[in-house]
Amino acid sequence: MRERLDRDYFEDLYARSRDPWSFETSEYERRKYARTLSVLGNRRFRRALEVGSSIGVFTAMLASLCDELLAVDTSERAVTEARKRLAGFEHVRVERRTLPEETPEGHFDLVVASEVLYYLPRETMLETLKLLEDVLAPGGLLLAVHWRKETETYPLQGDEVHELLVENTRLARMTSVTEDEYRLDLLEDTA
Repeated sequence: MRERLDRDYFEDLYARSRDPWSFETSEYERRKYARTLSVLGNRRFRRALEVGSSIGVFTAMLASLCDELLAVDTSERAVTEARKRLAGFEHVRVERRTLPEETPEGHFDLVVASEVLYYLPRETMLETLKLLEDVLAPGGLLLAVHWRKETETYPLQGDEVHELLVENTRLARMTSVTEDEYRLDLLEDTA
């Protein structure tokens, strides 16, 4: 089993590049962000959580749908950049947290986990899923999006993450999108 990619791994990436995945300029990211927002429709979220917010590019887009948005990332460097980007958004907080150990307390109407769960080994990912389910408000949504290309670096692959989500969640799948590059699942707490 591949090891968990820890905080030091990400700090090193951000030390070498302020935007290591080209979130600001990538056409792939632009298409994925547009599709991700489109599945949320015209909903408004009282309180939302974005896990793995990186430098806050998608966070700035998501913010317009939320009354309150908590964006978290394990990298202090990423959090610093995100705070600069989101300085004008009074309803957005950016915090350095490592999940599952530092999962914020709920209840959130929306939890977004975009390209983050495959950095965790299987058991840690399943523990994180359980905690994310626990912080969802009744009727809340969990939106997961992950890159589908194979990589030797990550403990899990994108398709593997989504198969584990579907097989191990108590949430109801509302939407599923599979593109060549990414997979998206929108799940709802119907309990």
